[in-house]
Amino acid sequence: MKKIVTSVAAMIFFAAVVSAGGTKDKKTVQPAGKQTVKIGIAKIVQHPALDAVEQGIIDAVNDAGFNAVYDRQNANGDVNTAAQIAAQFKTEKVDVAVGIATPVAVALANTIKDIPIVFGTVTDPVGAGLVSTVAHGENNITGMSDAIPTEAHIKLFKEIAGIQTLGYIYTSNEANSISALALVKKGCEEAGLKLVTQSITTSAEVKQAAESIVNRCDGIYLSTDNTVFSALPSLVQVFGKAKKPIFSGDVTGAKEGGCLMASGFNYYKAGRATGEMVVKILNGSKPADLPVRFMTEPSDSDLLLDMDAAANCGITFPQEYIDKATFIYKDGKLTEK
Repeated sequence: MKKIVTSVAAMIFFAAVVSAGGTKDKKTVQPAGKQTVKIGIAKIVQHPALDAVEQGIIDAVNDAGFNAVYDRQNANGDVNTAAQIAAQFKTEKVDVAVGIATPVAVALANTIKDIPIVFGTVTDPVGAGLVSTVAHGENNITGMSDAIPTEAHIKLFKEIAGIQTLGYIYTSNEANSISALALVKKGCEEAGLKLVTQSITTSAEVKQAAESIVNRCDGIYLSTDNTVFSALPSLVQVFGKAKKPIFSGDVTGAKEGGCLMASGFNYYKAGRATGEMVVKILNGSKPADLPVRFMTEPSDSDLLLDMDAAANCGITFPQEYIDKATFIYKDGKLTEK
């Protein structure tokens, strides 16, 4: 986080993927429109933000009039399963393979060389080796980045919560998380904050990491780290009990309450943006000719303020931010303005 992807599945590979920890949704056939297309969509884990991306992709393709059949896969956080899914898509000869989140996108890129690949929510596609520049795609690969304004987030967190020491949990074996860590370090230097970090490798370690770091920081910042967000409730529990604030770079994951504030782009809109790239490819565009897409329009972003979390932490929001907020969480209920 810092933290940034539709078609027929060959059933002969289903058992292999499930046995490795992957899960598969039903195939969905849309009403006849344009030619029938096969699209494989794989995400690294299941959580609200990535689910919203997936739905946005499907809706964008459907709205374009394609008769699409989707092979929707979930790697359940396992890179080996992601590699098996990539091999499955290659064997199926899908028309487009879509990878949601860096580990899945990298698995697709490593396995598939002759089928268009579109990545979604990859924070640093250059650092992940997917493309050499964001100015255009690379061979059969292009996609959408979920890079967020980390330095601005940290500055705002300090202003609202008055923190002096910032906590940060990151996934040490994910390229996007390492890239996000560098931005967090830069943001803390610019804001004059001390940074305390804790690394993890799986979502099962999130609660222990939160317990390890909570007494050494004044608040914690969450980038768009999928492994962390897949275990967000446990982190919220730890920091809520300690009455310490959480700032999230992912609004979708904060809608269940517990994060003081969340600022970031709308993941469903990000999914639609990714789906629009898929549509361009289905209509004949080459991935190498399509630049990496970023969510930069003001309408792409949301701001969520959690009044319950603020009260728990003894923090009061300035009225100007209440006026700007897209979502308000209060008395256990989320209201969209």
